Amino acid sequence: MKITTPINPKSLESLKCGEKVYISGYIYTARDLAHKRLVKLLKNGKELPFNLKNQIIYYVGPAPAKPGDIIGPCGPTTSYRMDDYTPILLEHGLKAMIGKGPRNKKVKEAIKKNKAIYFAAVGGTAALLSKCVKSAELIAYEDLGTEAIRKLYVEDFPVFVVNDTYGNDLYETTCL
Repeated sequence: MKITTPINPKSLESLKCGEKVYISGYIYTARDLAHKRLVKLLKNGKELPFNLKNQIIYYVGPAPAKPGDIIGPCGPTTSYRMDDYTPILLEHGLKAMIGKGPRNKKVKEAIKKNKAIYFAAVGGTAALLSKCVKSAELIAYEDLGTEAIRKLYVEDFPVFVVNDTYGNDLYETTCL
C-alpha cells in the first residue's frame, strides 16, 4: 500500500495491522524534548511551528549528514519516550507516528479514538532509510541539535502498521 501526506484520514481506515506501507510526501521529525515543547505550546494556547492536522511525526534524531548528503542515517527511536505527549497531539490533528517498539495503553486508546495509525520503521536500517529522504529542512528548536524538528520530504519510506484505527496491535496479536 502507498500513502501520501498530508494524510487523507479516510485512507487510514483501510490500513490493517501488520501491513507494509510506503509513505511519500512531507513528514516531521520530533523526539521527546521537542514533544515536551509542543505540548507546552498547546497547553498555553500558543501556535505550533507546524500544523499537526493530518500529518506524520517520525521519532528520529538523524545523524549529521556527510558532505553532499541530504541527511545522515535516520533510524527510528524507541516510541515509549513520546507516550506522555502523544494523546494531546492526536487530539490536535496528528494522524500518524513512526517509531519502534510498543505503545502504552493510553496511547493505543488515543490512536483508536482519533482514528490514527502508529507505524514502525525497522530498527538497524538507518542508512537505508536515509536514502528515502529527498529533502530536509530545520523548522524549529535548532538548540536541540539532532532532536530539532525537521520537515523531511520522503519517497517510498517503508513502514509497517503496528496499531491500526481499529485498536489492533501487531505486538500483541498476529493480525496478518
